[in-house]
Amino acid sequence: MSRWRPPAEKSTALITAGGHARLKAELDELWRHKRPDVVKALAAAAAEGDRSENAEYTYRKKQLGEIDRRVRYLSKRLEALRVVDTVPGDPQAVFFGAWVELENIDSGESRRYRIVGPDETDAGSGWISIDSPLARALLKKRVDDEFEVELPAGRHSFTIIAVDYQG
Repeated sequence: MSRWRPPAEKSTALITAGGHARLKAELDELWRHKRPDVVKALAAAAAEGDRSENAEYTYRKKQLGEIDRRVRYLSKRLEALRVVDTVPGDPQAVFFGAWVELENIDSGESRRYRIVGPDETDAGSGWISIDSPLARALLKKRVDDEFEVELPAGRHSFTIIAVDYQG
């Protein structure tokens, strides 16, 4: 079995100001704190002798590789991202950064979502990627608009109850 994997689809290079700050903080934490600690532990494990049977050395080497991979990704991604911190000219329409309250027409259930960049999604909090099918269907819609969207659970119909950019 090969280790090759096809490249991931290109994601939208937008992020909220808060998401950008979180990614920068993660990069700083990895580079300034976590990586130096792992390097010290790796050096101590290497000094113990035979590396081929040293589980601590193997673990630390793998951990260092994971940190370096994440640092490389964050460094490149932060350069490519465009921070969106302004409210659109039409605050009644759905655009990036909007909090949107939807009512499922079929079940009557109401849910609130925020449209964010792919690097800051959190389904549990209702933060959905602008690349998701639901967000794509929401873009440029307004309060009281009805629409249908094909989701993994099937086709659903929604009504937009509210649009807010303050959170």
